Amino acid sequence: MTFVLILIMIYARKAGDIMDTITELLQKYHYLTPELAKKNGISKFKFYKFIQENGLEQAKRGVYAARDEWIDELYILHQRCPNAVFSHDEAFYYHELTDREPVLHTLTIYSGYNAHRLTDDSRCKAYTVKKELLEIGKLTVKDYCGNLIPMYDLERTICDLIRSRNCIEIQEFNTVLKAYVARREKDLNRLMEYAKLFRVQNIVRKYMEVLL
Repeated sequence: MTFVLILIMIYARKAGDIMDTITELLQKYHYLTPELAKKNGISKFKFYKFIQENGLEQAKRGVYAARDEWIDELYILHQRCPNAVFSHDEAFYYHELTDREPVLHTLTIYSGYNAHRLTDDSRCKAYTVKKELLEIGKLTVKDYCGNLIPMYDLERTICDLIRSRNCIEIQEFNTVLKAYVARREKDLNRLMEYAKLFRVQNIVRKYMEVLL
């Protein structure tokens, strides 16, 4: 066997391994992105070659999947930006403080992070906080597809509601606040601890005194 033939066989084996890796990723996540491929050592050339050869379609910008495949957009956003935490409208809906499904996916990331790459398709809205406040009230929950994603707890969600009250419709604001007050599992001590960290304790106390 010649040296050239050996090299060809090695290359073919490696190429086959790469295609197998991409196939396994697709079976695991049900979608593919260039970022996901890069994390697994797959070049852009091999990635797009696989997309073309297997007839995958662009479900949304930078996300490829088989025809009619259901895409878990929350999990994709989490994969694209693991440090971000789903918040505001997303948390209102998840915690059943409102029955209004979010029009935009909403998340929070630390100040200074370039959120443009998350929001440039107009499907996502990003809020920012100081880096040391990002983890306050963070939970890991299952989304509607059963995937684990970060989400803020009830009390952090109410603090976000108060802090962003000028950007939220008054009807939605009142609905969320009243729903929280009616919850048996609310933790007012924790709420005030968070409120102090975010410097909204006087405003939160005022609303609680009126509603409780």
